[in-house]
Amino acid sequence: MAISDFPDTVRVIVEVPKGSRNKYEYDHDSERIKLNRVLFSSVHYPADYGFIVDTLAEDGDEVDILVMIEEPTFPGCLMDAKPIGMLKMRDDKGVDNKVLAVPLHDPRWSPINDIHELPPHVLNEIENFFLTYKRLETKVVASDGWEDAIKAKEYLKASMT
Repeated sequence: MAISDFPDTVRVIVEVPKGSRNKYEYDHDSERIKLNRVLFSSVHYPADYGFIVDTLAEDGDEVDILVMIEEPTFPGCLMDAKPIGMLKMRDDKGVDNKVLAVPLHDPRWSPINDIHELPPHVLNEIENFFLTYKRLETKVVASDGWEDAIKAKEYLKASMT
């Protein structure tokens, strides 16, 4: 299922649609999307959230990804996206980076090639979401800031399975 121009294009499985407070995860045993939990905080996902097919992150799962999109898709949706940056994160399990991407087939977002082309406040909102969404669960999350598209693609190359 890999894409020939990886990491310039990645194949994404959406787990959580933009605007949701439900945290869905792909269950490899049943090959279905499963409700993991409802977020304890009154926040919602700022973009479609899921994972990049054929990758492996430090936590043993696929690499996490957020895809900027106007209208939310749905859990299980398959889409091709272009990485434009990465939020370097850590949680109680260690490194938990989040790649940021735009869908290939969205005329509003596909012209963007790097996080520096986004309004800075968009990046602040995304970072704030990840720094606060587990707070009421008494879990600690930390950010080491944003990396550009080049660094995100280097990270993805290292994560290929």
